[in-house]
Amino acid sequence: MNETELRALVERMVANLMGQAPTPQVKAADYKPLEDAPAAGTGESLPDITEVDLRKLYLVEHPQNGPAFLDLKAKTPARLGFGRAGARYKTETMLRMRADHAAAQDSVFSLVDENFVQRNRYVFVQTLCKDKDEYLTRPDKGRRFDEANQDVIQKTLGQNPKVALVVGDGLSSAAIEANAADCLEAIRAGLKTFGIDPGPALFVKYCRVGASDHIGELTGAQVVCMLVGERPGLVTAESMSAYLTYAARIGVPESQRTVISNIHRQGTTAVEAGAHIAELIHTMLEKKASGVALAQMERGRGA
Repeated sequence: MNETELRALVERMVANLMGQAPTPQVKAADYKPLEDAPAAGTGESLPDITEVDLRKLYLVEHPQNGPAFLDLKAKTPARLGFGRAGARYKTETMLRMRADHAAAQDSVFSLVDENFVQRNRYVFVQTLCKDKDEYLTRPDKGRRFDEANQDVIQKTLGQNPKVALVVGDGLSSAAIEANAADCLEAIRAGLKTFGIDPGPALFVKYCRVGASDHIGELTGAQVVCMLVGERPGLVTAESMSAYLTYAARIGVPESQRTVISNIHRQGTTAVEAGAHIAELIHTMLEKKASGVALAQMERGRGA
């Protein structure tokens, strides 16, 4: 311990004995604040760094062709052009990364608001998972329902419906609350133009994609369409996917699913995705296929 560190230690001990807050110290240097901290209780707060559009955030100093790079960034929310401070990230870059990571964690561990389910008149069911911890550690339980919930599913959807619409919380509650209602409304509007009434929609708590297979087996639905929250990343915590399966049943191979992913405000918008999903459902009912089989039929028709 050098003389500076020893002096700092003694000052902290004396301050503690006198009931005073110690002055922050920097190792091997005197503490010299650059500016006064805001007074406590003033109600002031820092701006929300997550409100900055990543496509407009460009921190490279003295770029060779900044406008061209900004034009490139406008086409993607990827973390490009963040510059550096020596060999490290800039402070703003690091803070934004930590904030986005925190938002992703919050989305995984939070639950969809019950008012959201009630407001949109979804019929509530729950998988075998008892809580979020079991949901995250036992994916198998997120694919099945107990007898009481099976009865609710069968009474809600009936037997052999053309389409079963399902909303599942999945790994992002934020994605569902941000996108599911608008997307489902667009799906209904699109199906109506084809003369299809899908009936009421289910909301599945602690939902894995495989829950759609159990729903298909219970009801005999021709097509099960499930909107589910994606695993959140650092670009957005509000990304939703749609999984569409023809003749869904327990044990159906993943290759028989058709997936529309990246449904969020910076990707495919909820309304746009809903219109596309309605057309896909109509095609699946005509072709009696989904996933790879449907894609092969479409390629054969194009050829």
